Amino acid sequence: MGTGRSSFIDPFPGTFVAIDFETADNGADSACAIGMVRLEHGRVTRRVRQFFRPPRDIMMFTHIHGISMDFLLDKPDFAQAWPLLREVIEGADFLAAHNAGFDRGVMHACLDRAGMDYPSQPWVCTVRQARNTLGVFPAHLANVCRVMNIRLNHHEALSDAEACARIVLAATSARKQIPAS
Repeated sequence: MGTGRSSFIDPFPGTFVAIDFETADNGADSACAIGMVRLEHGRVTRRVRQFFRPPRDIMMFTHIHGISMDFLLDKPDFAQAWPLLREVIEGADFLAAHNAGFDRGVMHACLDRAGMDYPSQPWVCTVRQARNTLGVFPAHLANVCRVMNIRLNHHEALSDAEACARIVLAATSARKQIPAS
């Protein structure tokens, strides 16, 4: 039950939240974990790692992220956790994710399932930033982190979100250093 479509924008100084979802199955509404890192003027002001009980008892990706259904049984569902997540997002100028189309799609599907509105912030895609601003190819997260010397525990949602935040900061810095023509 979203309101409008979010767009992708170039980032700017201010407040943003880097987000990474892990999913339980192929359904976009199957979020089982989120990592969120809120930055205000380039400084981390909040980190959140939240696990969710997915809508189906199917765990197709435990071999990737290590999250099991047994671990999630006593966790809240997405709708129950949304007030905390919304609080982290409130007031941010934009949201960022590595392959933002995926994470935006997961958030929207989970909010649709819960009958809740989408956040109004536009999304920044750090895959695009890695390619277009930083010149990193291939631009998958593990390679970008390797090239940029960013520590990464890949597919751990908070680690992925922290890496995403560092990419946003690096791309913003790189753009400021490009001389005007």
